[in-house]
Amino acid sequence: MTKPKFKKNAGASEAKYDAQGKLLESAQQIWMAGLGAFARAQDQGSKLFDALIREGQTIESRTRHFTTGRADVVRDKVENTVSNVKERAADTWDRLEKVFEDRVSRSLTRLGVPGREEMQALIDRVEALNRSVRQQQNPSPRPTPASSRKPAAKPRSAAKSAAGGKAKSKAKSGSAAGSRKPAAPRK
Repeated sequence: MTKPKFKKNAGASEAKYDAQGKLLESAQQIWMAGLGAFARAQDQGSKLFDALIREGQTIESRTRHFTTGRADVVRDKVENTVSNVKERAADTWDRLEKVFEDRVSRSLTRLGVPGREEMQALIDRVEALNRSVRQQQNPSPRPTPASSRKPAAKPRSAAKSAAGGKAKSKAKSGSAAGSRKPAAPRK
């Protein structure tokens, strides 16, 4: 009559259980492999870390040696470049200063302002004139023979003080003229 379905289902469910078992077993093996890899990484991780540190130190020392040598070369190039730029700037500045001085000098000449040489010549002439004026005001004494000398006249201020002395003595004697003040000298 009809075929029993039970047997058919029983075979399918067995295959299902076999596949699930294989899958479960495979997952367990992957899990165990992961745990083994983790354990090995922990054991060898510190060794690997130390090895990486040594490699880093080696690379750093090589890099320092390389950069130190390069730094000296670069420093020398920069110093040379800076000194060349300084020289060029000084030359340019000197040329610019000369051009400026020439233009100012020409402008002052056009305006009639005397130059340095003309001013010095003027100063020299003024000094010579001052010397000649001083010589005319204070002539140098000429030696004269002793027989031709005239007696020296009293200076005006000495004569006034002598006259003032006489007036003071009259004032002491009680005369009316002594009570007056002496007249102011005329100039």
